[in-house]
Amino acid sequence: MENPFKFGSVVEAQYFTDRRQERDYLLQILQSPNHAVLISPRRFGKSSLVQETLRTVRRPRISLNLQAVTSTTRLAEALLRRVFALYPYEKVRHYFSHFRLIPTFSVNPVTGTTEVSFHPDADSQIALEDVFDLLEKLGKNKRLIVILDEFQEILKIDRNLDRILRSIMQEQQNINYVLMGSQEDMMKKIFERKKSPFYHFGALIRLDKIPYEDFFRYLSDRFGKLPQVPDAAAVSDEILRITSCHPYYTQQLAFQTWYVALSGSDGDPVGLAAEQLVRMHDFDYERLWDGMNMTNRAVLMQLATSKSSPLGKRSQPTSTVFSALKRLIAAGIVIKLDSYEIDDPFFARWIRETLNSD
Repeated sequence: MENPFKFGSVVEAQYFTDRRQERDYLLQILQSPNHAVLISPRRFGKSSLVQETLRTVRRPRISLNLQAVTSTTRLAEALLRRVFALYPYEKVRHYFSHFRLIPTFSVNPVTGTTEVSFHPDADSQIALEDVFDLLEKLGKNKRLIVILDEFQEILKIDRNLDRILRSIMQEQQNINYVLMGSQEDMMKKIFERKKSPFYHFGALIRLDKIPYEDFFRYLSDRFGKLPQVPDAAAVSDEILRITSCHPYYTQQLAFQTWYVALSGSDGDPVGLAAEQLVRMHDFDYERLWDGMNMTNRAVLMQLATSKSSPLGKRSQPTSTVFSALKRLIAAGIVIKLDSYEIDDPFFARWIRETLNSD
């Protein structure tokens, strides 16, 4: 039987888990002249939510992850490359007569893709304005959807990029922007600080973990079709207990559990699957641990072995612990929802097992 669980890439169609309320809200935004701002930790399914919602929207779209952008000029070039991936060159070539800075185009003979570059001395703001003006014109007949992932990177690309982008976007009428980010503090700084150019720019959607009941139903429906799992409810509950309903790691553990059960291994399939995942990533976890200072290690040990907040631990100053938590959150190792927790439950398990081995 085909394994019905998917992780590590965009999850859609039969692999997508609920998020009905968020999908309906995002769809309403895209059917209006407004914009959406999605905030959640990494691997919570922002991209999957957007792609699943867009399956029912028959409109052109451009998507770009800003982590791959290193300057304002590179942002303009990257957006143009995506324009050529969406529209034939002959359909858009006449728009370039209105550009104040004409980029250089070349076609890659191997891939057939169009390469774009501006002169190194070109005014980056003018280049960006020309490209966004092109996007606005392309959306005139059918409103364009522009998805910018890891949007908080604009604060690193150029210190004035938030001001430049806001001055451009606020005048546009033919584009729906979907701006996504995983660094909550930085995203809040961009969209919720009153002095920010992007203050209240779009409708805010915060993705939390998928509710237990929805995930339980999703898992048990699928495991119920596997004869090697006589108690789908118990297996589903154990998976969710281990992953705490984290979208990515629940799919990963469910996938591995399905594989273990199908292989006919003796013992608890969920426990065996979890052990296998820890062993698979042992080298990565050890390398991650070796690169940490002692304060970070102490905080992670506390999070891995206790439900109490490390901020209440008296052995270290609160300011020291708080600084460590900020670093770990920025690195994607710790997330903060109702409380602080280690993002990867198998890394937390590795830490506990490492401690117990001493």
